[in-house]
Amino acid sequence: MIPVEVVQQELCDAGMPGWAAILPRQIEQALTADRHGDLGRWRYLLQQMPDIQTADIDLKADILRIGQVGEINENTRQDIYQTLRALQPWRKGPYEVFGIPVDTEWRSDWKWRRLSGHIQPLAGRKVLDVGCGNGYHAWRMAGEGAELVIGIDPTLLFLSQFNAIRHFMANPPHVYFLPLGIEAVPKGLECFDTLFSMGILYHRRSPMDHLLELRRCLRPGGELVLETLVIEGGQNAVLVPEGRYAKMRNVWFIPSVEALKNWLQRCGYRDVQVVDVTPTSTREQRRTDWMAFESLEDFLDPSDGKKTIEGHPAPLRAIATARA
Repeated sequence: MIPVEVVQQELCDAGMPGWAAILPRQIEQALTADRHGDLGRWRYLLQQMPDIQTADIDLKADILRIGQVGEINENTRQDIYQTLRALQPWRKGPYEVFGIPVDTEWRSDWKWRRLSGHIQPLAGRKVLDVGCGNGYHAWRMAGEGAELVIGIDPTLLFLSQFNAIRHFMANPPHVYFLPLGIEAVPKGLECFDTLFSMGILYHRRSPMDHLLELRRCLRPGGELVLETLVIEGGQNAVLVPEGRYAKMRNVWFIPSVEALKNWLQRCGYRDVQVVDVTPTSTREQRRTDWMAFESLEDFLDPSDGKKTIEGHPAPLRAIATARA
């Protein structure tokens, strides 16, 4: 894992000394042994990885590439392959590591393509990626020239996958993964130029509070890039699932596009635009050899693919941009 002192210095340099001061305690609490029973095994796997780095990386490719096939021998490739396989399930990607294809559940590059032409250029910007998963989109942000990317996500498997990918980079960009939730980010930072919150809003019991939390992280004029589930309907249409949605327990509010725009405006955002609305397909989210559990096909009504297995509208996702 990246030494916490390195991240502290990055935060200080970016104008966030208050967060830097409390970060060691936050990380210590996040990595306590009882957080996840597999944490020790994941740490051991990372320690056993071959000590090989490459400067030949491509963070602008849809399949994020680390190294080339010819840089390592077959024995080393098998060692890397076995380690990456042991860190399953891989949900966000795809990646290619020294020629090893990591075929993730989500084609996260499809989402990136849908939004990348609609956001402010990331070159030279300080970026916060809330709910960053294993860091696929954070690396893509660095590939677009972001000066600093802080990804936060409390899932320790995702932290381990991020560290596995970063391990092989000889000169990694300024991309850091903190195993924290949004509630750990100090209030009132007003420091980030761009903030991504993708696939998070519908998991929050209070979506308005979440939007306010995000706004307080942005500098005045900073850009929010928000991706979330939506439903069809007018300004007052909001789905509050009784029980599960697509087998997910923690889905609270799914607004219509018009309701989402209203929420953003009520929370003080301006220049609100919905730049994309796309149904999620079983080609974009699916079971693979690297994620062998249930996926979207199992979450839909087998007799009507336009409905979830519970009878709700099938996943429809919108991307919105707005200014703080």
